[in-house]
Amino acid sequence: MRTFLFLFFLLFTITVAGQKNGAKNNREYLVIRVYHAADTIQLAAIDHYLQASLLPTLNQNGFSRTGVFQAVDNDTAKDKRFYVFLPFSSLSQLEKLNGVIDKTLADTLTASAYTNALYNAPPYSRMESILLQAFEGMPQVKSSSVKGDIQERVYELRSYESATEALHQNKVRMFNLGEIDLFQRLGFKAVFYGQVIAGSQMPNLMYMTSFDNKTSRDDHWRMFGNDPNWKTMSAKPEYQHNVSKITITFLRPTSYSKL
Repeated sequence: MRTFLFLFFLLFTITVAGQKNGAKNNREYLVIRVYHAADTIQLAAIDHYLQASLLPTLNQNGFSRTGVFQAVDNDTAKDKRFYVFLPFSSLSQLEKLNGVIDKTLADTLTASAYTNALYNAPPYSRMESILLQAFEGMPQVKSSSVKGDIQERVYELRSYESATEALHQNKVRMFNLGEIDLFQRLGFKAVFYGQVIAGSQMPNLMYMTSFDNKTSRDDHWRMFGNDPNWKTMSAKPEYQHNVSKITITFLRPTSYSKL
């Protein structure tokens, strides 16, 4: 009987350890491509390329969860932006993803205003790419469950920069040990939480939550700030000064976004 119990306990321990390691190894990656435009002509060229060429080609090659968003302030901002979110399961797929994107650039027919643009009439002012890995606390990128008018929905993209790598790791740990659970309990409808592993502003982390509208967004953050668990967590000495700069960007999904 003792031998049976020992073997059962050993098997249970190995299974649990394997599940934990599997969860760690199952953290998805995410590329965020940001297209900067100077005017509505460039925005239109980017939009057509993304909708008519990039997304269909990605879908055909197994990348079917692409999110496409415009900055909410595109009507008035000097720097107008499209954001494309490309989740994938492993770094081995990154080369494939880049190859798929290159394939669309060779297509001079489907979105010629973009792929065939002249040097003195480019379809964007600049383009940047950010590579992230999802947190252990939420290892998969998820589609949002927000409802209602698409023009009213608000996706909030946040970037938290830290003064040092150690402080950055501290903030990531804070998310994994409590903040993610708090956001989930309060109904923030997160799309992802990710650690930036390649980008222009490092060290930093980024995450995106979603809301039915701006009023819902404001109400949720009010609840967050007043939550007793958040007040206790944020007051702990070990979590002080782990964020040096916060950048908030409000986004609205396109009609063809999958996130």
